[in-house]
Amino acid sequence: MDFAGEILVVVALTAGGIFGLVGSLGLLKLDNPMARLHAPTKASTLGVGSVLVASVLYAAFFGGRASVHEILIMIFLFMTAPVSANFIAKAHLHRHVKGQDLPPAEPDSHWAHVGDDGDEDGPENG
Repeated sequence: MDFAGEILVVVALTAGGIFGLVGSLGLLKLDNPMARLHAPTKASTLGVGSVLVASVLYAAFFGGRASVHEILIMIFLFMTAPVSANFIAKAHLHRHVKGQDLPPAEPDSHWAHVGDDGDEDGPENG
């Protein structure tokens, strides 16, 4: 049983390292800021998640106890990383995209859009 546990821990750590490496390379090599944001957010989340899974497996196989701390960290990480990436992407779009660069809004659309004068127009503003 110890050998199978070691194999599982090694596989999880290796997967975490590969995801972290891919995310780091994507951060360095991609040219667009939005693509640069995507690579580390997705890959690093999976990388850290894999390392935490390895920690849970190690505690279960060799520590003789179940560890809940790592599961709580994973839940927090999986909830906050996409939200923070979304906020960063929206801030980038808000600062760098002009109103004329956006696609035209449909007349019956209920989504807010940026008008020609740069003001936000929505269903309540007409």
